[in-house]
Formats: sequence, structure tokens, C-alpha cells
Amino acid sequence: MTAPALTIAEILGLPAVVPLWPTVGRALSLAESTTYQLASEGRLPIEVIRLGRRRVARTVDLHRFLGLVPEENGTGPACEAGPTAGNDEGAACEAAPPVEQSSPTAK
Repeated sequence: MTAPALTIAEILGLPAVVPLWPTVGRALSLAESTTYQLASEGRLPIEVIRLGRRRVARTVDLHRFLGLVPEENGTGPACEAGPTAGNDEGAACEAAPPVEQSSPTAK
């Protein structure tokens, strides 16, 4: 049975490193066995760090994969951590305006 997915507010409130299960698995809407299988095959979309027998992931990597942090060029969603009603994620996160970039000209 799959645990309920995490809301954006819950994901933004996580510590620097989080356990592979349940946190990463729930954030990616994966079952426990699928999460560990993908990690053992190196197929999870984020880096898995082994700490003894524990497997953890950096929260910033999870945020980047889910599109919850701005990219280096300044684009990305502007999200705020806060309570949301149910799993209505659209109310807590909206897309940032696009950044205009000039194209190089040939001389």
C-alpha cells in the first residue's frame, strides 16, 4: 500500500537530508519497495547517500527535481511553505515570471 503523497508545504519544511523511505518515496509518489529497488539500481532521479545502513538524500536535490527551487538563471516557481487545505498544491506554489534573455549577435 502506498502512503499518501507529501504536499509542497511538507516538502519545503524538510531538514537538510531526509530518509529514502518514507520521505523521498512519498514525495515521488512511489511505493516503499519501488523506492528501494530504484535506489539499488541507481535509477532514482536524485542522488542517494549511504550512511551506514541508512540511505538518505539531500533535500535540495529533491527540491530541484520537483522544481521547487529557482534555477540558476532566476526562473522557477515561487513557493511558500505554509498550511494548505488537503493536497491542493496549486494554492501554495505559482510559477515565477519568465526572465528575458538577449541573444548574442554576430559581428
